[in-house]
This record gives sequence, structure tokens and C-alpha cells, in this order.
Amino acid sequence: MSHTLPLLAVRFSAGYQSGVDVLRDCELEVERGEVVGLVGESGSGKSTVALAIMRLLEFRGGSVRGDVWFQGRNLMELPERQMRSVRGRDMALVLQSPLSALNPAMRIGSQLRESWRVHRSRATRDESPDLAELMEMVNLPSGGAFLERYPRQLSVGQAQRVLIAMALVHRPSLLIADEPTSALDAVIQSEILKLLSELNRQLGMSILYISHDLLAVGSLCHRIAILQQGRIVESNSSEEIFRNPQHFYTQTLLAAIPRPSFLEDTFADGVTVCQESVC
Repeated sequence: MSHTLPLLAVRFSAGYQSGVDVLRDCELEVERGEVVGLVGESGSGKSTVALAIMRLLEFRGGSVRGDVWFQGRNLMELPERQMRSVRGRDMALVLQSPLSALNPAMRIGSQLRESWRVHRSRATRDESPDLAELMEMVNLPSGGAFLERYPRQLSVGQAQRVLIAMALVHRPSLLIADEPTSALDAVIQSEILKLLSELNRQLGMSILYISHDLLAVGSLCHRIAILQQGRIVESNSSEEIFRNPQHFYTQTLLAAIPRPSFLEDTFADGVTVCQESVC
């Protein structure tokens, strides 16, 4: 029987100039078409995981030791020039502060076109992005008037959708979303989670969703990995994590959830979290 390799498989340690490792033998896999949640408290190393996978940690004064296998290649062995062709095109990153991530001096349409231009391949060099389709995909107005706005003219929720659209411009195989709803109110957060779920189903795009919010992760993800002090201490299906947590830290996180009825509502009749809570 042939075994299909996961889209992403990592095992690495990482740290900064202080010499202390933030991540220690961190192991994580994401299958094709899967939504995986990475959960941990502040300071556990969640954002470092995202930067390490994208090979961006070195630009923050950090270093990574280990392997990052993506689409059958070890990204740690690629020269930076080749790595730049992977970032933004085959894998993309959405950050938690949308209004800070967007260029305040550029119109929205110009930023989307620039994202296309920077990451285009030889095969797409003569093409141009369908911005109307992209806006419709993230539930934003597709008319030219919206694309002429500056970031300061957007709500935080709209800005986050624009960032997601920029990440989708080349239809990446993997989207890494690092705390994308932390700056949003509960209603907009729910809308963004629903959007990510729809994109996963419609595009078959894998998502690594990073958050401190176990409820949000449970509402979106097929599988959850629990990060404590730089180590993955537990990884299982969302249902098993909520119904039968094995590690003491996972049990502690669940005990802190203020809505004990969540389990009954979420897993009633055997329906998975992703199919029921946000869809």
C-alpha cells in the first residue's frame, strides 16, 4: 500500500540570540486539505512556529535547526532565492494585526496587484489577478470603488479579509493564519472563521490556524496540536481533544473554557466541529 506524504511535516528546534530555545523538537504535520489548529498560551512559541515554517525567523534574529518538509521538499535546504518562490505562492501567511500589515500609503487594489507581481512565476508572468473574483471569495465588495480605498478607510474586519485575499492571490496549497481574529470582536471573529472554513472546502486549501483560543480552534479545525513551552504535548482530532484529552496541560486549557455546554452542542449526533460550529 502506498503512503501519501503529508503536505507539511516539520520537526525542529528554534531560538533567538539569547541562546535559549523557544521551540524544542517541535513536531507537526498538516495533510492536504486539512485544517490543523495550533493552540498554546502567550509565550508558548506559536508565532515562532509560523515564522520557522516560512523561513522568516532568521530575519528576526532567530535560527532554526531541523527539517521543514513541504510538498516533498525540505525547505531548510533551499537557498533563500528559491525560498522566496515558495513564500506567497505555495504557502502564505496571514498575521494578527491587519491594519499594521497593510501599507497605509497604497490603495487596496494596488497592494493586491503588488502581491501578485512579487510572487508570480514564469508561467503566470503575463497574467493578471482577477481582483473582482478575489474580493467575492472573501466576501468584500468587488467594485472598483472599494479597491480604491486606503487601509485607514477600512474596518478591522475588512482589513483582515483584504489580508486573506492577498494571501489567496496565487491560490497557495497552505495558508498559515497566525492569530487572525485576535483583534476582532466576537461577531467578526465568527465571520472570519466561517470564511476560512469555506475557503478550505471550496479550494481544498490546507490551513494551519494558530491561536490561544481553544474554542475558536475547535470550531474550525479537523485536528488540534497543543503547544506548551515550546513542545507539542498532544495532537489528536478535535473531537478527541475535547472529549478525551490526555495531557494535563490540555485538560487545564479545557477546564478554563467558560462554556461547558460547548461539547454537547458541538459534537451532538457525531457531527464534527468544523462541519457544525461555524458552517
